[in-house]
Amino acid sequence: MEKTITIKSTAGIHAELAAKIVQTASKYDVDIRLVYAHVTIDAKSILGLMSLAVPQGENVKLVAIGDKAQEAINDIEKIIG
Repeated sequence: MEKTITIKSTAGIHAELAAKIVQTASKYDVDIRLVYAHVTIDAKSILGLMSLAVPQGENVKLVAIGDKAQEAINDIEKIIG
């Protein structure tokens, strides 16, 4: 399952937002990755998310594999989209 989402936060993916993404992704027993500028990181890694330095208005792709992949993507989209 894949979905492209535009970052709405005026600060992009910052520490607080990254923590919320990790918290939400970690609730699911799914392999969930975030792709930005040809770099793929584990959405359950706060350091990985922050290292991307995604600014507001940029698109990221969420890729999830597992039984609850759609649900995980939907929950993360509510936070960043």
